[in-house]
Amino acid sequence: MIPVVIGVAGGTGSGKTTVANRILEQVGAEHIAYIPHDAYYKDLRHLPPEERAKVNFDHPDSLDTELMASHLRALRAGEAVQIPQYDFTTHTRAAETVKVAPAPIIIVEGILIFAEPERRELFDVRLYVDTAADIRLIRRLERDVQDRGRTFQAVIAQYLRTVRPMHLEFVEPSKRYADVIIPQGGFNQVAIKMVAAQIRGLLEDGN
Repeated sequence: MIPVVIGVAGGTGSGKTTVANRILEQVGAEHIAYIPHDAYYKDLRHLPPEERAKVNFDHPDSLDTELMASHLRALRAGEAVQIPQYDFTTHTRAAETVKVAPAPIIIVEGILIFAEPERRELFDVRLYVDTAADIRLIRRLERDVQDRGRTFQAVIAQYLRTVRPMHLEFVEPSKRYADVIIPQGGFNQVAIKMVAAQIRGLLEDGN
């Protein structure tokens, strides 16, 4: 079958990764090539550390989406790709990459994947995970403090400076282009089961 590319978008902390992982569990990871858009942040090792922290990581220009698009084209053509690994504590790419093999279903997850017309065209199916702003902020705080070594004050400052404004400018408006909106993220078992059932149907039709 021709690979089907599914995009999973939504604001920071909305539960996109949880939704993607639930789909992998219910459909079977062996049928899915998983691509996190976060892996394609541009390498900032050419900047001093204090300058890296000032970059707007919530703007589309902060990501090498052209590289991601080329990887999607390769996967569609049946070729394996080596996706970058990004270190969010230093804002640099690791020397190692991760091999992703082609599969009949390709899932791409990220906050900005529907923000631009040419990016939306990469996807056959578009899912948007819709979660309340206060819940998303709490999850963002927990993740960045626990997993990325940032202070509470730094996370709040970044949220007010770039995360919230860019969400309102790019992420929230992109919801209108979704084929399916999933409220409550990974907690919405009904929606996830329905999406997983549809994907399994695609796999059966392709066999």
